Amino acid sequence: KTSTRLYAKGTVLGYRRSQANQYPDCSLVKIEGVNERQEVNYYLGKRVAYIYRVTRPRQGRKFKVNWGRIVKAHGNSGVVRAKFAKNLPPKTMGACVRVMMYPSKI
Repeated sequence: KTSTRLYAKGTVLGYRRSQANQYPDCSLVKIEGVNERQEVNYYLGKRVAYIYRVTRPRQGRKFKVNWGRIVKAHGNSGVVRAKFAKNLPPKTMGACVRVMMYPSKI
């Protein structure tokens, strides 16, 4: 029996930025298999989860989750902007995130 994955894999590229400034409240995420701006429309509004291991487990919890939401497209190559409940720390650049398949607009 194989399990069905209910999320798409994504990678944190960094913060939204200009030449002089960066905006840590908006993270750029590259979703696996999304290569065009038109394909991003399906993912708008979907939830994003950054899961990380805690240093000191409390009450048996070894992992924490920072939830976010895909806000809009960024450029023409399938990169999206995501806003998280708490801004992602700089060490998450290059880390994996889960792009959940809900909420559904179908």
